[in-house]
Amino acid sequence: MRQAGEGVMSYAGRAIGDAEFRGPLDVTRAATFVVDAQDIVIGWSSAAQELLGYRPAEIVGRPVGMFLLSTAETRPGSPSTSEVESECYAEPVHSSASAEQPTGASVLPFPKRDVQVAVHRDGHRLRLVTAACDLSGTGPGQRVLVAADRGRLGEWESRLAMLDGLATQSPLGFAIYDTQLRLVWCNAASEAELGLPLGAVRGRLADELYPGGRFVTPGYPETLGEVMCQVLDTGEPIIDLHFRGQQPSDPGKDHVWSCSYYRLQGPDGQVLGVCEDAFDISDRHEAQRQLNLLVEAGRRLGTTLDVIATADELAAVAVPDFADLVDVDLAPAVLDGEMPDIGGPAGIELVRVSSHSAGPAGPADPVGSPSRRPHPVEYASGSPQHRSLASGGLALEDGTLIVPLRAGGSALGLVTFVRHSGSGIFDKAAVAVADELAARTAMSIDNSRRYTRERTAALTLQRQLLPQYLPPNSAVEVAHRYLPTDDLSGVGGDWFDVVPLSGARVGLVVGDVVGHGLHAAATMGRLRTTVRALAPMDIPPDELLKRLDDLVVQSAEAGADPHGAADDDVAAGATCLYAIYDPVSQRCTMARAGHLPPAIVEPGGRVSFPDLPAGPPLGLGGLPFESLEVELPVGSLLALFTDGLVELRDRDIDKGLEILGKALSKDASSLEDLCDRVISELLPGSTTTDDTALLLVRTRKLDSRSVAAWSLPAEPVSAGRARELVADRLTDWGLEDLVFSTELVVSELVTNAVRYAEGPLLLRLIRDRTLVCEVADASHTAPHPRHSADDDEGGRGLLIVARLVLRWGTRYSREGKSIWTEQELSPD
Repeated sequence: MRQAGEGVMSYAGRAIGDAEFRGPLDVTRAATFVVDAQDIVIGWSSAAQELLGYRPAEIVGRPVGMFLLSTAETRPGSPSTSEVESECYAEPVHSSASAEQPTGASVLPFPKRDVQVAVHRDGHRLRLVTAACDLSGTGPGQRVLVAADRGRLGEWESRLAMLDGLATQSPLGFAIYDTQLRLVWCNAASEAELGLPLGAVRGRLADELYPGGRFVTPGYPETLGEVMCQVLDTGEPIIDLHFRGQQPSDPGKDHVWSCSYYRLQGPDGQVLGVCEDAFDISDRHEAQRQLNLLVEAGRRLGTTLDVIATADELAAVAVPDFADLVDVDLAPAVLDGEMPDIGGPAGIELVRVSSHSAGPAGPADPVGSPSRRPHPVEYASGSPQHRSLASGGLALEDGTLIVPLRAGGSALGLVTFVRHSGSGIFDKAAVAVADELAARTAMSIDNSRRYTRERTAALTLQRQLLPQYLPPNSAVEVAHRYLPTDDLSGVGGDWFDVVPLSGARVGLVVGDVVGHGLHAAATMGRLRTTVRALAPMDIPPDELLKRLDDLVVQSAEAGADPHGAADDDVAAGATCLYAIYDPVSQRCTMARAGHLPPAIVEPGGRVSFPDLPAGPPLGLGGLPFESLEVELPVGSLLALFTDGLVELRDRDIDKGLEILGKALSKDASSLEDLCDRVISELLPGSTTTDDTALLLVRTRKLDSRSVAAWSLPAEPVSAGRARELVADRLTDWGLEDLVFSTELVVSELVTNAVRYAEGPLLLRLIRDRTLVCEVADASHTAPHPRHSADDDEGGRGLLIVARLVLRWGTRYSREGKSIWTEQELSPD
């Protein structure tokens, strides 16, 4: 330590100049005067004149006592400096002289070093420090005295004390390297880090003292030599660079230092070398690194609602900054959205959902990337993993830290952190960080688990609300697409349906509920169910929309609170388009409630959007709806869709309709391919800001040989004529097994029409997937089956009909009504 102090003094003297370094009492700088044996001044320097104000002519030949009033020795056993200074302000020790005009009584012999009071030429007093040196020889000069201001000397001594403290006591490491980057001097703190005394390392290069270390501050060279060369070349200091390496006195563990470098120059500008000061900030750096890790975890964890993705996020955050290997294992129930029950006395089976490694892990587990897809792992009873789950606490064993993932008082799984040799141990701070990481991960995984459960329920609901399979029918060929914009729940408010109707007709419907997600999907389900209940009643499209609108208004009123405020039922404002296509007449009747009109593509490829009256959205109430009837040749294409298909934030509806028309006009091998083309051209990448439903319908026509129709008068004899006509046609169709039952049905329906309705009558048979029999009349009165008494002679006709057929019903039109029945055909 003494050697370190002397070394810095020597080198500092060279750097700041010897005279400056020797201080205010240096003979080249101090006030100097020479006295003879009688204490008479015989020599006076210019510095003495500057300090005390006396010119040489005024002082040479005069006694010293003229300007020096008192002395106090500072040799061992003498008073302290503060006592001397206090004494110097007392009355002079010369009884025969005053302070203003001293007589020059002798105050010698001088001590080697004194604190004295001197009188300036202008009369004010000065506190001086003086030192004397005896002269030998035969000349008159007896002694040389040097004097300096006490304050300047104190400042100089403080600087010396500071240098000595830096060299021997400071925790900062200081080192000086010459222009060849070889160590010249270092303080005690640096010696402690190096583990060797200065004499053993002097002359070694900086990079040799810390092999393998490097600077990690961006924008600067990585090696010690490169940084020092830059400082020597430019003269610009470099401050607070972070250097990472192993401390020679503490091998096997990385340290981080904050280093600064300054170029050293002599008084003449000569470059002497470079000074380094370094402070070990490993603890602070580790604390900051762990804080940054938690901040990064907060930023990255929970960005998705996917259990496996969340586990991967944890592993990616922790490797390699916190651990060399991270495994995340979850209970199988978590992946299904359920709360697991694990941690009993027996062994446990988990699923490894993520594994990241910072070192070579083989081809199946690349460095820094997730492992293979989830696979089961087993932990025996008594293993650290089993103990951790059973107790709910952490387990630390041989560089492996196991932390349970807990949420709501239950264990979801566990995470294993591994540090290899050389990466440090899991100390108390690291364990706290691991616990915090696991807690945040568990919360995110639990959120993902809850989402998985809710999404499963939502998808189940969607499967119940939307048609997953549309059975084939003779009227149309269909294809459809549904794209919910709510990626979280996977469901939305748009809907479509195809409803079989009597007479081989089909009902086509598409709707759009305001909003997205589960609430909109539930509302959509109510509307779809209502349409499915109304459509088989053979209500015209405009009348069906009117009834649907009434139900929405009633639902909103029923949901209002006692103060009259309606709930947030999103059915209000919903839109709907309903159409009925008849494959016999090839006519389509449609009406809409605030919805976009359909696109019609003729067999030749011409696309049009019919001028269908818009009608108000559902739920406004009181406003009428209008129907439009159009003829659709065989092979026509009808496209029903919601606005999410044609309207985007950066594209208006008109442009979307134009793109849709061009896409529909192109030939396609199938309706499924055409659906894909429409989606790809209008929604590139299937990205949409609104729910989207698309229903494509290609029309068909029933063969005239499968339809038979007869006009009959409203007379009793028409019943017999009807039986004859039906029997002949069924025989022609090869349906002899249905002749008897059909004759009974026709006879009863015609008889009722003649008795209770008005003529003329229309009898029609349709051979489709079922045998359809229809009797139309000009009355709007519906027949009602009744239970007759045992002695009643009539009233059993409709009951007999109901027993003979699959289903029957009444369809109304402007001209009257039709009673229809359907009978099942034999498989062959």
